[in-house]
Amino acid sequence: MNFLLARRRLPGRGLVLFAVALALAGLAPLAAPLRAADDLPSLWKERVKSVVAVEFYTETELDRRPSVVFGLVVDNAGTIILQPGVINPRAQPSQLKDFRVHLPGRPSTEFGQAEYLGQDALSNWQFIRVEEKLRPQLTPITAFAAGTPVEPAMAENVWGIGLRDKDEDFQPYLLSSTVALVQSLPERTAVALSEVAGPGLPVFNHSGTFLGLAIAGFGSSYVEYSRTEQRGNPVMLMNVDESRVFTLAGDITPWFTRVPASVNGRPITSLGIYGVQPMDPEVAAFLKLDNQSGCVVSEVLEGGPAEAAGLKPRDIIVAINNQPLPRLKPDRVAVDFLDREISRRLPGDKLALTVLRGNDRVELTATLAEEPRLAREADRKYFEKLGFTVREFVFEDAVVRHIKRAEQRGVIANFVKANSPVSAAGLRPDDWILEVDGTAVATYAEALAKLAAIEADTGRSEFVMLVSRNGETAVERVKLK
Repeated sequence: MNFLLARRRLPGRGLVLFAVALALAGLAPLAAPLRAADDLPSLWKERVKSVVAVEFYTETELDRRPSVVFGLVVDNAGTIILQPGVINPRAQPSQLKDFRVHLPGRPSTEFGQAEYLGQDALSNWQFIRVEEKLRPQLTPITAFAAGTPVEPAMAENVWGIGLRDKDEDFQPYLLSSTVALVQSLPERTAVALSEVAGPGLPVFNHSGTFLGLAIAGFGSSYVEYSRTEQRGNPVMLMNVDESRVFTLAGDITPWFTRVPASVNGRPITSLGIYGVQPMDPEVAAFLKLDNQSGCVVSEVLEGGPAEAAGLKPRDIIVAINNQPLPRLKPDRVAVDFLDREISRRLPGDKLALTVLRGNDRVELTATLAEEPRLAREADRKYFEKLGFTVREFVFEDAVVRHIKRAEQRGVIANFVKANSPVSAAGLRPDDWILEVDGTAVATYAEALAKLAAIEADTGRSEFVMLVSRNGETAVERVKLK
């Protein structure tokens, strides 16, 4: 079996084009040798104090689901950051229970309790804070950061920390590799030849200086051939316990202080645009914008800051506060850059936008606003007999369904229990419930009242709901007996 290197868009906050040589092809060693550090045992002993394993539970309608992830200590107050994606985005903060912080190599029965602080809208990190008794045994990663951010050079040897599983008491172990690529995605990001740290754990240089944070969710793409196949099949190999990609400290260290003011991560800043796409390279060439990026606005949300500022669909944003959007590759990264520039500001801040509208260059000023109520913040209730959870209809539901404010009504099916009456009738998560028993439910309260009455009626044999899914409506008859 032979493997050929392929270039592919990868999952995660940004997009990466990998250029990694394969050991099987004889182009590079599988793992780069670590150059003898000044005193690696001493460096290791101190730096491992900045990493922890975090265990917590998510309480669903049916059970308590355990999760174990890696965390990085960022200050002396015991604040710990967890990577994006480690917590289900559908889960409410009230469903997150029993956060426990484990020290590497200690018995898993020993741990400290921690409090959930929320998710930061800019970095997408989850923040927790461990109880005071454990803090003296931890060292913030900032203790190993350079005063002036250090960026690794191509072919530089780097090393990082990995953690084993809970049944091995989260034993720490050493990883090392060589830097193969550094680029902006939009944060400065390095790609190593092989895995260099566990996701969410730090990477260091020869002197033990903090270089960056390993990113979860990245893999390597290959084309696989066999004797029985004439054409290759694309294959993506992912290591969920280790990563070869890390964002550089210079870009992310300022985010360590962005501890959310509430468990819902407020404030969350919004410009009021949706469906932003990168400017097509051919359009950029026609407009003589080869040396910068641009973002095409697909939809301007009703009543939002962008609409008030005069932004229109198909406008191309080319500059923010009179600064052209930098040239970023791949093109999709420009959208992440724009999103980052909005998220790093506060509601009420002014944002000057330069847009191309046809052949005209238009200058606009938007006053950023607070993001409307999110689905994870929405009220919800579980009806055990019926077998589903409903939540209130929020603004993001209207955006996804292209619904105007005046048309907002009904509730959303947030959870549907398998083999329940509503599941047998065909209800699915994210279905939009418009009517119950032929009566329109204009509000969440009206829907709760109707469903509660149905569930309490022990003589009831069935009821019907009018449901919308993907723009199509259907009547679903729910058999209760």
